Amino acid sequence: MRGVGAACPFCAIEPGRVFLDEPLVRGLWDAFPVSPGHALLVTRRHVASWFDATPAEQAALLDAISAARAEIEARHQPEGYNVGFNAGEVAGQTVFHLHMHVIPRYAGDNPEPRGGIRAVIPGQGPYG
Repeated sequence: MRGVGAACPFCAIEPGRVFLDEPLVRGLWDAFPVSPGHALLVTRRHVASWFDATPAEQAALLDAISAARAEIEARHQPEGYNVGFNAGEVAGQTVFHLHMHVIPRYAGDNPEPRGGIRAVIPGQGPYG
């Protein structure tokens, strides 16, 4: 499996980045945040994508979103969030260990935020 063990940045996490430590999922601060408070929710088991995870792992990731939000809001005052994952290289996945992004959003961080994730494909966002 691609990137297992020492080669995988989510299999060996520095303890100072971890804010949530659950049986199936860890929460950690992104090493390259796109906004203040950018968090990652990572499966403990090395599995490539959402579609390879067990139903229990998927449920644990979804449950952890609220915990990540609470940790973010204890430190920052975001006004919105983008939450999601990239599944596959053509979708932008670069680390092939399942992880979900919880990205706080702030007024003015994007001059035209309408369309949200639709903007990942050129010409698809914003829309009217």
